Amino acid sequence: MSDEIDDTQAPLLDHLIELRRRLLWSVAALAGAFAVCMYFARAILSMLVAPLKAAGQVTIINTAVTGGFIVEIKVAFFAALMIAFPVIANQLWQFVSPGLYRKEKQALLPFLLATPVLFTAGACMAYFVAIPVALKFLLGFQGELAGGVQQTAMPEVNEYLKFVMQFIFGFGISFLLPVLLMLLEHAGIVTYEQLKGAWRYATVGAFALSAVLTPPDIGSQLLLAIPLVGLYFLALVAIRFTRKRRDRAAESEAEAA
Repeated sequence: MSDEIDDTQAPLLDHLIELRRRLLWSVAALAGAFAVCMYFARAILSMLVAPLKAAGQVTIINTAVTGGFIVEIKVAFFAALMIAFPVIANQLWQFVSPGLYRKEKQALLPFLLATPVLFTAGACMAYFVAIPVALKFLLGFQGELAGGVQQTAMPEVNEYLKFVMQFIFGFGISFLLPVLLMLLEHAGIVTYEQLKGAWRYATVGAFALSAVLTPPDIGSQLLLAIPLVGLYFLALVAIRFTRKRRDRAAESEAEAA
């Protein structure tokens, strides 16, 4: 068994040096992405406010003198995190993988590859579906009130960015649910039978989580809760499939022995 581990059993100081090197690569990737995104900050901001414009709101205000500069920094850093995430995840994998067995590497690598795909899928659903639906609902409360008084929405740019980032990161992280469940099952923390028996609690938890991560309108909550429930059952199917494959592999090894 010991011959399956890479020949990198270095002392603590070497591990710290390796960790520093991986952190420097991650920081360099984030800094490089931030520099590029800072140059295109206005174009990225225009893309983020496009759903607001599509909802009929053509004005967004800024209440601080330094607000425009701060907003562009926030937008650039937000975009840089999205771009540098694969590099940071790869550096984390490069640091952890030498201490894993070959079978553990083969088991964890698909999860590493699936993470950015699922996060991107969740972020795209938030941008193209959930945010427009939420804006259409929330902006629908403006108009004429009793007595002829007009109620007009004037979104503040920092609040709007917080709203958009909450949606994108909330949906992106929530879509990683299958990866989390499969890792927990692979580590032996939970079993397929336990997850299957807890589907009712998982459904309630999905709606509770969506209520926290989305604005207080039922449309946005359903747009997150329903995919979460679907992803939970998708994870159950994937866990059952991978467990059968592991059992067949174990039987083959036992027969060969």
